[in-house]
Amino acid sequence: MSEQTKPVRIMFVCSGNICRSPLAHRMLEKQAQERGVATLIEVESSGTDSYHVGDEADRRMRGTARNHGWTFSHRARQFQTEDLKRYDLVFAMDRGHLREISRRGQPNDGWRARVHLFREFDPDASGPENTAGRDVPDPYYGGPQGFEEVYRIVERTCGVILDALEAGTLP
Repeated sequence: MSEQTKPVRIMFVCSGNICRSPLAHRMLEKQAQERGVATLIEVESSGTDSYHVGDEADRRMRGTARNHGWTFSHRARQFQTEDLKRYDLVFAMDRGHLREISRRGQPNDGWRARVHLFREFDPDASGPENTAGRDVPDPYYGGPQGFEEVYRIVERTCGVILDALEAGTLP
């Protein structure tokens, strides 16, 4: 990553872009800032659905981040087919998002190698036998413990993604 002249463009995708993907978006930016490599990435997030476009990130997710000592702001946007060409890496937060992204891609556009399931990089969800654990659970309809679980998943997985970027193994 350090040898590149232009930043790696990264997109995180969930359903409404108010819980999981904006947290990953801001977490990766935060970790990159802490490591001194923030200028080497450009990060965005979006949702497969349009029902939250323009909304702030969920107050409970912002509260969870605040409980960990930092704040973020965010306005939801919808994933666009052009994003497959615009971004170097696209991370789907669950298999449903991955299917939706794949449905939108053109067969010969070369996007498949740049699209990943987010938890492919989570050391706690690795191995072919753990397919159910590869989805970042949606905390929206649950309680605070769900938001905390998602926070832990996103924090450690963003760290591994940033490690891979710094090592030059992504993209």
